[in-house]
Amino acid sequence: MTATATPLRKLGATGPDVFPLSLGCMGMSGVYGPSDDAESIATIHAAVDAGVNLLDTGDFYGMGHNEMLLGGALRFLREKVVLSVKFGAQRAPNGTWIGFDSRPTAVKTALAYSLKRLGIDFIDIYRPSRLDPTVPIEDTIGAIAEMVKAGYVRHIGLSEVGPETIRRAVAVHPIVDLQIEYSLVSRSPEAKIFPLLAELGIGATTYGALSRGLLSGSQPAPTGDFRAHLPRFTGDNLKRNQQLVAKLHQIAQEKGITPTQLAVAWVRAKGSFIVPVIGARTRAQLAESLGALSVEFTADELAAIEAAVPANSVAGTRYDPAQMRVLDSEK
Repeated sequence: MTATATPLRKLGATGPDVFPLSLGCMGMSGVYGPSDDAESIATIHAAVDAGVNLLDTGDFYGMGHNEMLLGGALRFLREKVVLSVKFGAQRAPNGTWIGFDSRPTAVKTALAYSLKRLGIDFIDIYRPSRLDPTVPIEDTIGAIAEMVKAGYVRHIGLSEVGPETIRRAVAVHPIVDLQIEYSLVSRSPEAKIFPLLAELGIGATTYGALSRGLLSGSQPAPTGDFRAHLPRFTGDNLKRNQQLVAKLHQIAQEKGITPTQLAVAWVRAKGSFIVPVIGARTRAQLAESLGALSVEFTADELAAIEAAVPANSVAGTRYDPAQMRVLDSEK
């Protein structure tokens, strides 16, 4: 499927028109083990050439490395892309997570540094990566709204927040999209969050279609891979989950596609308001995920996939217990 033949999806009622898949760049900064900057840049360029125009990053990915990587890769492509940037996570020099800060002054400071690292004049979509329990969401969104008025931000997004927070945020400023994990084995947004997004005219940029590689059979790297500490990838949970993966592989094989393409196409098929964020680190991974755009499912096929992997069948939560407790979207 060529870029010109691929229909775009509008991001919410007030957002930009975007390619039906977004490129998530987190994995290009060492989260899943060592990464290769040259291959990362080549992958970014290949994505843009294919028509992908929504690129997602965070100022804490690789301690600023990801933004600098993107800034270099997009030096002459700024007008072709919509940049989505998350902020707020606090990290120590050794990389450990030490909190979250979305005070209005912190919002503006983080934005200033992101603009500098990316080498751009404005960010298309700016969002807090999590809810700061010590700061009213109205204060955080209000500060970003000031930056919209000043021309440094075009649109405001949210990430991993629940219905009450979404309503409070929308009361301050239009929200174009909610970024949230969603896959065959992470379906909690279907109950309350997706219906609210439809009611309010907010899009969804969903990450984790492969549950961090679980559904494609990927294994954590020996060193530097945070998945080694995630419940779904450890001990008996992993053994049970591999049985689910085997079922998906069989269904994919029968349809003549890869498990990755099945997982991405399933998410894409669940609503026109959804734009899956694919975490491709290489051109080969990107090409495989783009192949999902030509995959269509009948209603019977979707039902069969969901019957093979019921929503409650996965073993283990998507994050460790400490992180799950602070996720506003899970409350």
